Amino acid sequence: MPKTDTKTPPPGDDNAVVDLRKALEERYLSYALSTITQRALPDARDGLKPVHRRILHGMRLLRLDPDGAYKKSAKIVGDVMGSFHPHGDQSIYDALVRLAQDFSMRYPLADGQGNFGNIDGDSAAAMRYTETRMTDVAMRLMEGMAENAVDFKPTYDGSGEEPVVLPANFPNLLANGAQGIAVGMATSIPPHNVAELCEAALHLINVNPKSTAEELLHFVPAPDFPTGGVLVEPRQSILDAYATGRGSFRLRARWHKEDKGRGVYQIVVTEIPYGVQKSKLVEKIAELLLAKRLPLLKDVRDESADDIRLVLEPRAGTVDEAMLMEQMFKLSELEQRIPLNMNVLDHGTVPKVMSLGDALRAWLDHRKDVLVRRTQHRLEQIAHRLEVLDGYIVAYLNLDEVIRIIREEDDAKASLMAAFKLSEVQAEAILNMRLRSLRKLEEIELRSEHKALTEEQGHLNALLGSDKKQWGEITTQINELKKIYGKDTPLGRRKTELADAPSVADDIDIASSFIEREPITVILSEKGWIRAMKGHTADIDEKGFKAGDRLKIAFLAETTDKLLLLSTGGKVYTLAPDKLPGGRGQGEPLRLMVDLDEGQDFVDLFVHRPGAKRLVASSSGNGFIVPEDELIANTRKGKQVLNLAGAEEAKLIVPAEGDSVAVIGENRKMIIFPAAELPEMARGKGVRLQKFKDGGISDARIFAAKDGLTWTDSSGRTFTKSMAELRDWVGERAQAGRQPPQGFPRNNKFTG
Repeated sequence: MPKTDTKTPPPGDDNAVVDLRKALEERYLSYALSTITQRALPDARDGLKPVHRRILHGMRLLRLDPDGAYKKSAKIVGDVMGSFHPHGDQSIYDALVRLAQDFSMRYPLADGQGNFGNIDGDSAAAMRYTETRMTDVAMRLMEGMAENAVDFKPTYDGSGEEPVVLPANFPNLLANGAQGIAVGMATSIPPHNVAELCEAALHLINVNPKSTAEELLHFVPAPDFPTGGVLVEPRQSILDAYATGRGSFRLRARWHKEDKGRGVYQIVVTEIPYGVQKSKLVEKIAELLLAKRLPLLKDVRDESADDIRLVLEPRAGTVDEAMLMEQMFKLSELEQRIPLNMNVLDHGTVPKVMSLGDALRAWLDHRKDVLVRRTQHRLEQIAHRLEVLDGYIVAYLNLDEVIRIIREEDDAKASLMAAFKLSEVQAEAILNMRLRSLRKLEEIELRSEHKALTEEQGHLNALLGSDKKQWGEITTQINELKKIYGKDTPLGRRKTELADAPSVADDIDIASSFIEREPITVILSEKGWIRAMKGHTADIDEKGFKAGDRLKIAFLAETTDKLLLLSTGGKVYTLAPDKLPGGRGQGEPLRLMVDLDEGQDFVDLFVHRPGAKRLVASSSGNGFIVPEDELIANTRKGKQVLNLAGAEEAKLIVPAEGDSVAVIGENRKMIIFPAAELPEMARGKGVRLQKFKDGGISDARIFAAKDGLTWTDSSGRTFTKSMAELRDWVGERAQAGRQPPQGFPRNNKFTG
């Protein structure tokens, strides 16, 4: 048997050598573009993706008007799949279901009859059991389709046509929002209130077409979700999101307190954030309860019927309801971040991230194009009708001759055209005229119609010739839309309330509310062992330390405080006093509580005071002022505050209360300068505090000039020098200084 050559392909005309990389790039690019334009991103003009546009077009062809009869969803899905959208029937039905859900769509485009799912997350019934028709909003989106308002393109098989975009007499992109994930890009647009959008659009038309996001924010303050809720995003953050087209919104559930008497109450949640499934929300809260992560909550119950009613029962009547809800918002889906990424198809072709103003202007420009096209279409109809009417009038004026020609001539059409100088259209219309139209009254009606059409023709020609009149017509349409969906209507009223965002202090109160407040004394040894003794005491037994170890720092605190620890590596770590080991033993090593880098040690440990400031400095004498609120670290790895280079280490961190700074170096020279010369930062290297020829910084203190500079010697005696006595040491930052005043401790520390 001959050996087969596996390297050489068999002969054939269809063999070709291709570059695999180039082929993959071409095919993947084609796939990416198809996904972006045909599936994931909505058109900026009508706010629809192709599947939704095809569903509405299919329903229009089935004449499923809002005042008409419902039709089986299976019939709609079948027609759409067979004629326009050659994809899975389930994907089409899922899209149709969402168009009918009033908790998903701010202004539903489909009116469903049957089970279309619910906010619990239950799915809709099968398409053979549900029925659907269009809503008034859907009709407005397609208003003018029969009047050449938009372009059509061939369907996938070329057997029919489908609209490229809908006329969109409704700002659907922003009113209903959109969600989608494409290849390399995504879109997420929350729904808005259409009355507010109309006001913003009228402002763009009549006041300033180039209005900024800040101006438009007066009309569109925030999204308006179909499920309501309370939006607590700061105004500046909303403004930045609308200006750039990217951002997010913080949305909370709506709740109120119900008193049950005898000091007992319960909290009732009546609205949950947009996109949250109620059943999963309750399940998540129950899991948190079992995990004992909700110490203020006793129980959760779902008492919902047609409306939402989630009951939260507090652990005791003394629990503060606001504190309980802050805890719930922090740990559960009762608070959600709703993203904004206004990535849409500009003119249906180019992906673009639009601002609020860009999106509204895209819709308004489209409405103008639609108005011009509909006007031109109407003018063509009027011109055709006037031509026919002119022929009718000629026929009435010469009725006997017309009848004779029709009865006697072989080619009546040609004879009529020759005898009365008629066009082919006019002659054809006369020949098709009914005998009953030959009464005398008909001539009067024809002349009246001719006059009315001529007047309308003049009005439409004036409209086409005037940009101002076109915007005036669009203004009338928007005012009508605003009236129908105004804030005084059930569908148009604002559902999402705007409220102030909670302050940072609220989060601190939440964490501390879970801890019983008790006085403690924190003890840290030289070798890094830490413990907390109950109560405030100054009597610390030296026997409580290991052999060769001794006290380094001891201070008074409470279990609800936060402790801040500075390492020689310039990092600050946060410790919880309630988690420290008890004071009966020798404590535990700090290195077990924080991730300290190899070779580093601890510099200082102190109680965090909200709003206070500290001076932090390195061994080489660089430093700056840092707010204590910026020092809090949320992880064991700590937070880098002081940037160091080479062999530098963090040396000290002292309270920054006063207007003057005193710095003393290891070379025993001291300088005093104004605190205003130090920058305030959250992180950095800082500036030079004092100039050293050899050694580095030893200690620093910030004090009030009016009170003078105070220090304590090793014997516990306190000395105070006024600024008058210290004038020889007052200078500018980064100077070398001079020997300290007489009586200053030999260890070069302000605290002996």
